[in-house]
Amino acid sequence: MPQQHWTDKEERQYKHIKRGAQKRGTGQDRAEEIAARTVNKQRARAGETRKSSRTSTEDMSAYKRGGKRSGNRTGPQGRTKAQLYEDARRKHIKGRSKMTKAELEKALKRR
Repeated sequence: MPQQHWTDKEERQYKHIKRGAQKRGTGQDRAEEIAARTVNKQRARAGETRKSSRTSTEDMSAYKRGGKRSGNRTGPQGRTKAQLYEDARRKHIKGRSKMTKAELEKALKRR
């Protein structure tokens, strides 16, 4: 899916991102989509496209964001209480069953 208007660097980034996604078990079509969207978003942030969404230009960069909104372990409010509880259990934090979500987060940060 590389585009004609992409630079050599953008082509390399696309291939690198695609390979990384495939190594994580993502299918080829989805990996291509992820790579293309990432490169195109970076182009929009740099002002190299005719159109760009507000989040492309005003939001934090993909590199800084680093998967914070991927939905795997974190959502808009961070990890769920169940996820925090499991982490606390693995770290043998005492009193975890009576803790609130905020208390679990605080206890895990201390460890």
